[in-house]
Amino acid sequence: MDAGALFSQVVIDKAQLARHIRHALQDKSQISLGELCRQNPLQQGLAELVAYLQLGGDSFRTVVDEQAEDVVVWQAVDGEGRELSRRARLPRVIFVR
Repeated sequence: MDAGALFSQVVIDKAQLARHIRHALQDKSQISLGELCRQNPLQQGLAELVAYLQLGGDSFRTVVDEQAEDVVVWQAVDGEGRELSRRARLPRVIFVR
């Protein structure tokens, strides 16, 4: 999948996301992506979630636990202005120091 299409819709501040990860890893040796998203709720939805996953592959050490699953939830607005709850299920991604 071409992640560029997601990013063309909104501007994702990857530096801010990286700061969230670094800040969380100051207090702990690891944090799951699900926990990180609960502490810092997604503001840009799926595009932001994909950006976190890209940072995990590019800038941070990560472990994927295929035996566990996380559900990441965020709020979105539909074409008529109604607020919707969106969710993504994915294997547990863990950022480690």
